[in-house]
Amino acid sequence: MPETRYMLLTGASRGIGHATVKLFQAHGWHILTVSRQPFSEACRWPSARASHVQADLADLDGIDALVAEVRSRLPNGQLHALVNNAGISPKGDNGARLGVLASDAQTWTRVLNVNLLSTALLGRALFPELVAGQGAIVNVTSIAGSRVHPFAGVAYAASKAALAALTREMAHEFGPHGVRVNAIAPGEIETSILSPGTSDIIEHDVPMRRLGDPAEVASTIHFLCTSASSYINGAEIHINGGQHV
Repeated sequence: MPETRYMLLTGASRGIGHATVKLFQAHGWHILTVSRQPFSEACRWPSARASHVQADLADLDGIDALVAEVRSRLPNGQLHALVNNAGISPKGDNGARLGVLASDAQTWTRVLNVNLLSTALLGRALFPELVAGQGAIVNVTSIAGSRVHPFAGVAYAASKAALAALTREMAHEFGPHGVRVNAIAPGEIETSILSPGTSDIIEHDVPMRRLGDPAEVASTIHFLCTSASSYINGAEIHINGGQHV
């Protein structure tokens, strides 16, 4: 019987996170999920409640406790995949986009902690387990990291651009130890948090003229965590139907 492979997924409470868990579980993986919310009854997959860890990634002082809990759940001290999917994009009144003038220091700090710094700190802390498992890291960036987006705020966009750079840095540093680090950059994906007006983007900016499905994103994440992508390191894959062109 093949050895069980373990994945840690942040931001598991909806959308891409849900689809990723279900796909990996279908392939026999054991998933540990992290979100700032308590276990959600919407997460209806096997062992969901027992595999959930509640942690607020905006609180960097809590990273050590989170890592200790994760380590206690890895029976062989091996982590085979770390998927950094957690991300926040604060809005103003009535869902308004927050530009530079509307973003205070507290907004910047929280967004950068969740979207960028926690990713670096989790990778650093779990490096021994990733090496032991010859694992892969997948960071979820965004099309907003490479172009001005009508809905994503400036702090979110800057954090995702920085996450792309962090992915390259981690790939360079972790690669010699057998740990590959890549990123995916989703565009307009059909989830419950789509902003009003997305249909206009689909019509004018997406050559394929449709939203992406969370399962399409999950499939790319799975690819990057398996031997099928064994020589891919430091890449950022665009999943947006051609929106970036």
